Formats: sequence, structure tokens, C-alpha cells
Amino acid sequence: MSENRIKEIIFLVEADHEGGYIAKAINQSIFTQADSLQELRKLIKDAVHCHYPDEQNRPQYAIISTNQNPDTKYENNYR
Repeated sequence: MSENRIKEIIFLVEADHEGGYIAKAINQSIFTQADSLQELRKLIKDAVHCHYPDEQNRPQYAIISTNQNPDTKYENNYR
């Protein structure tokens, strides 16, 4: 097993100018969008599972922060 396994993914969440929200993973090729923040959180989880189907290699947490309120931060266990 690689020692460089990713343990955490950070997402930048922004309001989409066409409505809804966009989430982009920093330093990863993961992107998703949704109409609500609640739906976006579910889709982020789905995207992480899609990119890391093997649970042992899946990052344990994704941190979601929004540019509308930089103090807003959620930690979610996506395993």
C-alpha cells in the first residue's frame, strides 16, 4: 500500500451564477453541482465514492467550505 494515500479532500463550494452550487475538490479531479447545499453534500459523497470505490483507499473526510461564508466548515465521514 502506498504511503502517499490521500486522507482528506477539501472542496471549495461556490454559488453558481446560473443558480445552485458548484463544488470543486482542491488538487483532485472531482467536481459536482446541485440546486441546494443539502443535495450538494449528498452528491459530494457520491463523487468521492465514485473516485475511490475501494473503501480502504477512500479519504476518510471531505471538508466543505463555502466562499460565501468562509467560517462555514463541515466535516463529513465519507467512508
